[in-house]
Amino acid sequence: MLRVDLRRLAADGTETVGVLAPDDPVFEGTTLVLAGPVEVSGRLRRAEADNYVWQGHIRARVTGECRRCLGEVEQEVDESVSLLFSADPELEEDPSVYPLPADPSTIDLAVAVREELVLRASAFPLCSEDCKGLCPTCGADLNAGPCQCAANGTNN
Repeated sequence: MLRVDLRRLAADGTETVGVLAPDDPVFEGTTLVLAGPVEVSGRLRRAEADNYVWQGHIRARVTGECRRCLGEVEQEVDESVSLLFSADPELEEDPSVYPLPADPSTIDLAVAVREELVLRASAFPLCSEDCKGLCPTCGADLNAGPCQCAANGTNN
């Protein structure tokens, strides 16, 4: 349950647990390529004034290309998050706050999960820290060994 009805929010908060499929419409328009479902868990509670705090955990596997050798890379995002949702107009411009309409009745955590996942997944992953990349002359994958340029002495 990632859409929480605030009128039914318990005094000690509400547990939130859900799974978002890789093809969930919430991910449309992002550059994320998910290798499986996104697992979400946490607790939403009321804070002061018109504020709500969600403390949760996001787990997902994201695939992409190594920034050096262009090989496929799978990275795991396994992060604890603490998010503030607010209807306070003074906090409207704060990028760390998820805005709510005045007198909100629900909070859809899926949108916030999408944004947090995009922020936490590396846009430029590496297959390994010691990735040698591609030869700038012939384009060979130097992780597989020296290229023909190196054998001919033309690769620096």
